[in-house]
Amino acid sequence: MNVKPDAVLAPSLVVVGSANVDLTAFVDRLPTAGETVAGGRLSRDLGGKGANQAVAAAKLGGRVRMVGAVGADADGAWMRDELGHAGVDTADLRTVAAPTGTALIVVGADAENQIAVCPGANELVSLEGVAVGPDEAVLLQLEIAMSVVESVVARAEGFVAVNAAPAQPLPDALLQRVDLFIVNETERELMPELADAALVAVTYGAAGAALFRGGEEIARADGVPTRALNTVGAGDAFCAALVLALQSGLPPQSALQTACAVGAAAVAHLSSQPPFDPLAHYVPAP
Repeated sequence: MNVKPDAVLAPSLVVVGSANVDLTAFVDRLPTAGETVAGGRLSRDLGGKGANQAVAAAKLGGRVRMVGAVGADADGAWMRDELGHAGVDTADLRTVAAPTGTALIVVGADAENQIAVCPGANELVSLEGVAVGPDEAVLLQLEIAMSVVESVVARAEGFVAVNAAPAQPLPDALLQRVDLFIVNETERELMPELADAALVAVTYGAAGAALFRGGEEIARADGVPTRALNTVGAGDAFCAALVLALQSGLPPQSALQTACAVGAAAVAHLSSQPPFDPLAHYVPAP
């Protein structure tokens, strides 16, 4: 990539979503039903789609604050500290009377994974006392209550993006208001109502991604070859990068290529919250 660091702006972004502790077992292969696979290596990291996207956006150079909830426990304190160290404003990350969310993850040698989530505090995310300015973009996911997502979308005055994962029926109010939906190819098939959405980014794993406006493809980017170690945070990094790239004024094709490059950098790292260079590093040369 051959773009000066000051060639890409640092947009303001509010991420509303989940915050989990990821307990990940790295094994040679994923177990089948009822099977035990021995010889794994355990890793304990910060995760949750909301926290992953907030951290990625901050590391890429965005001005980021997170709206979410953690427990009054050691994991909650750890989450708050680590988000702060990554550059995320945590003033709107509430501490609630429920345990911090936890995800149990198994990752095979081929980077495929299985995930079970215990939402805990994520079920108590609230917008009480939270305001979103007209100059702030908003990025949400569906690991929190749909009622909260709908309320954020209704309040937001600026650009709104929704990573519609996990897949579920989408209210008409979201389809009419959201500026950008981001899904993988499976999620797109499960939510045919996205055909009526204004702008939809679809990821295809190693094959790259495409952008659709009103159901018509307007941009496509190839995947960036890399050695995949862990795919858990790749989609979240893609989401953060795409929103920042579009809000920085990059045209759709360049923004999509940039997001694919960031996603590739994410899968090449074992953590679901890997280190990143500033966004400009991933923008394709003109």
